Amino acid sequence: MKLGIGTAETVRMWVRKAEVDTGRRPRVPSEDASEIKRLRAENAELRRANEILKATSAFFAAELDRPSKRS
Repeated sequence: MKLGIGTAETVRMWVRKAEVDTGRRPRVPSEDASEIKRLRAENAELRRANEILKATSAFFAAELDRPSKRS
């Protein structure tokens, strides 16, 4: 191409993205999509941390329930 762009499909994708971002095409805008992606990753991280805390809590609760070996 004369503009130094790889393919016509690249230009079409840019136009579609611009149309979505300006609200002329129905889809999730780029900014919203990136925020959703970030929030999903954060949610997954918090779920993992919650599972670790649950396991740790269960471990220490079991330790407290055991009779002491001290005299």
